[in-house]
Amino acid sequence: QVQLVESGGGLVQTGGSLRLSCAASGRTFSNYDMRWFRQAPGKEREFVARIRSIGGSTAYADSVKGRFTISRDNDKNTVYLQMNSLKPEDTAVYYCNAELRFGTGNYWGQGTQVTVSS
Repeated sequence: QVQLVESGGGLVQTGGSLRLSCAASGRTFSNYDMRWFRQAPGKEREFVARIRSIGGSTAYADSVKGRFTISRDNDKNTVYLQMNSLKPEDTAVYYCNAELRFGTGNYWGQGTQVTVSS
């Protein structure tokens, strides 16, 4: 079992920045691919970014590429999402997800609200 706790959300103006954090506990953090998803009101949850457990390769949704950066600190059992040049369409609840790289295991955090005002 893995517990995930997101933090760092809030209200920011267009063009501003926020850094989200997701602290993990329970199992070996380094064995998990970590992802960020988001869900805006009335929309389905969508993929934002991913960082692999091994090698640390990253991937991003086209809508955030060049503006968001995902990173991880395995010593601190934490994954981050640096969000720059925020737009009103980035407004959503952001969720952290952990997926065991080899084997079964998929876990979600409770989400953190990000609101970008125009």
